[in-house]
Amino acid sequence: MSRDMKRNSRMKRKKKVCAFCVEKSEGIDYKDISKLRKYVTERGKILPRRISGTCAKHQRELTSCIKRARNIALLPFTTE
Repeated sequence: MSRDMKRNSRMKRKKKVCAFCVEKSEGIDYKDISKLRKYVTERGKILPRRISGTCAKHQRELTSCIKRARNIALLPFTTE
């Protein structure tokens, strides 16, 4: 066996679960800034699904809520 195959067999990654599905939340509120900030980088970019662990349905809803919060100046577009 090669070294890469051994490493892959030893490292078992835990699958990320959607935080919104675990909470069984009915919807994401664009006014809940503390929750939205977890899904935005320091530079103001929205985190992708593979990093945040959200499901596709909630990622779409999260993206629209972040954009809505930016438009009414609850979240910044960028940080300088």
